[in-house]
Amino acid sequence: MNIISNGIKYHRPEVSPIVNVQCEDSEFGDKITIQDNGIGFDPKYLDKIFKPFERLHGAAEFEGNGMGLAICRKIVELHGGRISADSIPGEGSIFTITLPQKNS
Repeated sequence: MNIISNGIKYHRPEVSPIVNVQCEDSEFGDKITIQDNGIGFDPKYLDKIFKPFERLHGAAEFEGNGMGLAICRKIVELHGGRISADSIPGEGSIFTITLPQKNS
């Protein structure tokens, strides 16, 4: 939910926010992709966005405490998965979560 709400919160003022969520099987497990058309971020800050209390924007611009993506990362890792992101500033972001499939 945090990644989806970020896609809405960090939208470009002149563009209505769109967030697409997809899930598919991959050779590495279940792959969940969340893509938005928001403000994006410079990929050089990729490591920073998943750290606790790290923010790319000031509190005056956007609400939040910098914990959302850190919590997402921790939850994904506790389930044995991986989370990553890719972005183009001014065009949006794509977050990819891969979770191992459980054997029945």
